[in-house]
Amino acid sequence: MARIESFRDRIVWQRAMDLAVEIYRLARLLLRDETYRLVNQMTRAAASIPANIAEGNARGTARDYAQFLAIAKGSLTELETYLILTMRISYLTEQQTQTAVELVNQIGKMLTSLRRRVMETSL
Repeated sequence: MARIESFRDRIVWQRAMDLAVEIYRLARLLLRDETYRLVNQMTRAAASIPANIAEGNARGTARDYAQFLAIAKGSLTELETYLILTMRISYLTEQQTQTAVELVNQIGKMLTSLRRRVMETSL
């Protein structure tokens, strides 16, 4: 197993960055009217996920890291809600959001697993 030297080495961070890029791609497909509403909310939430993983990793304690992972998970579920909303109001199709939804599911599992491991080390 490779040693984790940096937050950039964490696969969950790498996937979160992939998700952020995908959300920015999808945002370009949304109506211009949504630029300061839904687009802003989606891109902010997407960027927040890898940012919180990175910031938590830089903190000095496992407890702080676990808290930032929880915040990242919250941003992930917020983003998932926006994706569902874009489909329900027919701004995006299920096919258009498929990659993002798959990444959301994968990252959610990874964050839960990582947070559990981090919390176990803080006991």
